[in-house]
Amino acid sequence: MSPEVIVPIVIIIALVFDFTNGFHDSANAMATSVATGAFKPKVAVALAAVMNLIGAFLSTEVAKTISSGIVDDSLVSPETVFAALVGAIIWNLVTWLFGLPSSSSHAIFGALIGAVLVQAGINGVHFSVIVSKILLPALVAPLVAGLASFIGTKIAYHGEHNAPKGAKRRYRMGQRVSSLLVGLAHGTSDGQKTMGIITLVLVAATLTLQEKDPGAQTWWTQAPDTAPHWWVILLAGFAIALGTYSGGWRIMRTMGKGMADIESPQGFAAETASMSAILASSHLGFGLSTTHVVSGAIMGTGVARTPKDVHWSTAGRMLIAWVLTLPAAALVGGLASWLAHMGVGGFVAVLLVLVLAAVAIKIIASRNHVSAENVNDASEVKVLAKAAISPETHPIPNPFVANLPEKLVDHPMATTPLVLTRLKRPKHTHKKRSSRVGAASNKRYSSRRWRRR
Repeated sequence: MSPEVIVPIVIIIALVFDFTNGFHDSANAMATSVATGAFKPKVAVALAAVMNLIGAFLSTEVAKTISSGIVDDSLVSPETVFAALVGAIIWNLVTWLFGLPSSSSHAIFGALIGAVLVQAGINGVHFSVIVSKILLPALVAPLVAGLASFIGTKIAYHGEHNAPKGAKRRYRMGQRVSSLLVGLAHGTSDGQKTMGIITLVLVAATLTLQEKDPGAQTWWTQAPDTAPHWWVILLAGFAIALGTYSGGWRIMRTMGKGMADIESPQGFAAETASMSAILASSHLGFGLSTTHVVSGAIMGTGVARTPKDVHWSTAGRMLIAWVLTLPAAALVGGLASWLAHMGVGGFVAVLLVLVLAAVAIKIIASRNHVSAENVNDASEVKVLAKAAISPETHPIPNPFVANLPEKLVDHPMATTPLVLTRLKRPKHTHKKRSSRVGAASNKRYSSRRWRRR
């Protein structure tokens, strides 16, 4: 396919990935605040979306690492970037379905590595950069955030014993600031990843076009080792903000309730530790996973206060997802790259697989819907098991509605027979006296009258 045709398609797919990154990782900033009641769910995601948008404009160091650091951009084609995006999106949707807070960053890194290996071989990947700026931060950052959160929680609860009444309320107020800073840090880190991907495809398409016509110039021309265009920054910022505003409630349930039962002092400690680690790594250009950092901070604060209340089974599933993300995304990205390089038919086939996978996952997720109204109702995200039926969520039609008078058909009490079962008999204030009690009292009254005589 010609670069003029494939570039707009890949840009759109990159923005779709950015959207999935937003709703997949929106729990990073606001899960603890929603769990402790510092913010209402819909208010939380709206504020996180605004902070993600602002954060996307603060730095481009991570975008440069992705566009020219981990792979050789001279050996990459637009089809390769397209295949990597498809692999990352599918992995994001699968982990969202199960409520697993895996890393969107590692998903796109793994898919890009797999796609480049299939197309250009081992020479197309800079493994030294991958180790120094992706793998090592993935191991160190969660531990650092967890240790900082652990110490902060110990200090908070040590001072709370001697603190005046209302200390938890003040921590909850502090959470409203710290969670916004986490949202800002998330936009600064993860917003740049899509910028780097779009920049990479623009550089690859420019090099491909200039091989045929050295003087060719287009609206998307991009030279190697240059910063993203202003319109790339703007589109990526808005895409991740819209994704964040959409919620990602399944992962927010796991992050807020599934890992540990936390209170406002713990939430403040975890958010402060996460924000510091993410902003520092973004400044250094590390391809850090914000999910790993926030998860490590939540585990640290849970162990510091009540180790027995930490849900270690959930932590085990998350660890498995973390380990599998890079190789699984690389496998999907490699298969998509192999198919996408077979011409127009292969490219369309990969696009069709993406659409079908997204529709199937959406249908499965609708069986156990998680929303802003029920995000804190449980600590586990169910996938295949049927959700409990209640009169409020799944009303059962009343078979006798057809025989009711017209004025009563729309009455709330006529909607479902389950509602009627909750009615109670009115309590009688005067109890009916039995005939035996009445006869006994009459007998006593008669005996008194006889003694008086």
